[in-house]
Amino acid sequence: MASTPVRPTDRPRTLILPPAPYAAAIVGGWWMDRHVIQLSLNLGWATRPLAWLSITIGLCLMFWTLLNFIQHRTTFNPYSAATTLCVTGPFRFSRNPIYLGDWFVLAGFSLWLMTWWPIIFSPLIWVAIRYGVIRYEEEHLEAKFGEDYRNYQARVRRWF
Repeated sequence: MASTPVRPTDRPRTLILPPAPYAAAIVGGWWMDRHVIQLSLNLGWATRPLAWLSITIGLCLMFWTLLNFIQHRTTFNPYSAATTLCVTGPFRFSRNPIYLGDWFVLAGFSLWLMTWWPIIFSPLIWVAIRYGVIRYEEEHLEAKFGEDYRNYQARVRRWF
């Protein structure tokens, strides 16, 4: 029995769970630093406070975005169809505020672990998120909201 292909209007065809590459970079970076090559990231007394600040900024941005989704009664599940185009709150500044928050958390954990490795993995994360997630989310939103989404894309940058 052949399966019906997913149409862009049904839901995004997201390939990976978005937090996975960030988590892999943090865990892999910790492992690489402890077992392969140590790449120390130490800013002296400021290291831990900056780590906490970065993690806090990232979590607050994610929480603000989730509240915005709830307010607009739409999903934050990357595998479900959007019911509303969110353009307020953090979406005024970034089309992907949760992923931006993930970057702050990644930087914070890199500081907390005092290693450059998670940051070094950033280009790989960017490729995975851009082409494994965002590409399909944007395709879905354009198919679902058409000109409204294209106008939004023209006004607001992808990251910040």
